[in-house]
Amino acid sequence: MKKLALHWRIIIGMVLGIAFGFLASKMGWISFTNDWIKPWGIIFVNLLKLIAVPLVFASLVKGVASLSDISKLSRIGGKTIAVYLTSTVIAVTIGLLLVNTVRPGSNFDKESVEVTESTQSGANKKIVDAANVNEDGPMQFAVDIVPTNIFLSASSNRNMLQVIFFAILFGIAMVMLPNEKTNYVKGFFDGINDIILQIVDLIMLAAPYGVFALLAGLVVDFGASASLFIALGKYSLTVSLGLLLMILVVYPLILRLFTKVKYLDFFKGISPAQMLAFSTSSSAATLPVTMERCEDHLGVSEEVSSFVLPLGATINMDGTSLYQAIAAVFIAQAFGIELDLSQQLTIVLTATLASIGAAAVPGAGMVMLVIVLGAIDVPTEGLALIFGVDRILDMMRTVVNVTGDATVATVVASTEGELREVTEEDLMS
Repeated sequence: MKKLALHWRIIIGMVLGIAFGFLASKMGWISFTNDWIKPWGIIFVNLLKLIAVPLVFASLVKGVASLSDISKLSRIGGKTIAVYLTSTVIAVTIGLLLVNTVRPGSNFDKESVEVTESTQSGANKKIVDAANVNEDGPMQFAVDIVPTNIFLSASSNRNMLQVIFFAILFGIAMVMLPNEKTNYVKGFFDGINDIILQIVDLIMLAAPYGVFALLAGLVVDFGASASLFIALGKYSLTVSLGLLLMILVVYPLILRLFTKVKYLDFFKGISPAQMLAFSTSSSAATLPVTMERCEDHLGVSEEVSSFVLPLGATINMDGTSLYQAIAAVFIAQAFGIELDLSQQLTIVLTATLASIGAAAVPGAGMVMLVIVLGAIDVPTEGLALIFGVDRILDMMRTVVNVTGDATVATVVASTEGELREVTEEDLMS
């Protein structure tokens, strides 16, 4: 199995995990799977999350400090944010065009769908979480970027934006100081970064087995929700079509316009990160692998990847934004509410801004969706209608988020002359 490329090993793990999950559901091995199989998947994700914060901090400090001057930092930062915001607006627009064309909720009878107690309670929890996000006013997002205690921020993946803020500030200060005063600090962070990347390589040896355990547990958990999946099939297909358009049309077009990279080569290079994103539903957990694939297999320089990718894992949520647009209109259609042009433009603005503050963890998109629903006066209770299928769609939209991060990193590296040519061996290893 070691002779197979990593992405093939992960695919085999995914297929076997899904097959085992269905078999376990049929044979009544649910308790065994939850007690003895699923925990290994959780351990695998925890290992990835364990190194996410130190990797983001060390790589960002190293990336910013490696820039020769502040003007280069502002140029790369400006390009990065501009492309991220543009791709997010494109994603939301595609979502709105699809949902208004297909109209998956126009003939939807919400009374025919059984909303279980657990589904309703899960939806209610997301509504409460969103209320907590909104209660401090419109400028709370800006306030939350600046940490009062970096150690408390680093203790939670949900405060990644604060870690990024401090890391960029730390790196800028290093650039402004004379080299003789920062040489040892730069060497320290270079070493830390290399050590963490080596840890990533060790963790990825267990990726096929971790993916197997994650998907086996997921299939067992949702095996009883088949009727809800069928009732919401049209909605799910609409979201899936939008996500596929981003991966198969939008990103290839962006790469063709701004780089010389062939999309097939890009896809080969980034596919293991995509598989991991699908399994974990977390951009933050996938970040170490995304960085490794971009640097070693796509030719993106460390200088660019260490700045662009950690930032993207926090503020770039193309898949999540597209999903929010479709879900918001779908719920409105289900309740018989027709949204005018101004309300749909509000979705574009709100989904784009909300995606910037969305945590790069599973389920964060649902919290942000409540904010979008509130902005267009659509009942948040409709969240319960889509809660049952959110997990599988969360997995798919995380793939888009990670692919978007890698696309932007490749574009920025290409425009900065920081993209080396890769060999066939680089792509297939």
